[in-house]
Amino acid sequence: MPVYSWPQSFILEVLLTFILLIVILNSSTEDNQTKSFAGIAIGSTVCLEAMFGGPISGASMNPARSFGPAVISTHIEYLWVYLLATTLGALLAARAYKYLNT
Repeated sequence: MPVYSWPQSFILEVLLTFILLIVILNSSTEDNQTKSFAGIAIGSTVCLEAMFGGPISGASMNPARSFGPAVISTHIEYLWVYLLATTLGALLAARAYKYLNT
C-alpha cells in the first residue's frame, strides 16, 4: 500500500523499476569481467532502492512481489499501481537499453 498519494507512488515505482532493469541489463549482458560483479551491482541497487523507496511506496520493483501479498491480505485497491508502474518501468528500460546499445 502506498504511504503517500498514488501518483507519487506510481512515478516512483516506474523510476525504481527503470533503474533496476537498466542495472540488470547492463551488468548481465556485457563482457565476462562485468558479469562477475553483476550480483553485487544488482544486489546493491535493490538495497539502495528499498532504503530510498520503501518508506514512500514500498519499493516493489516487481509486479509479482506486490501481487501475492495484496491478494492474501485482500488489499487490492492499489494493486493496479504496482502492476502497471513496474511493467511500464521495465518497458521503458528495455527500450532505453536497446536505444543506447545499438
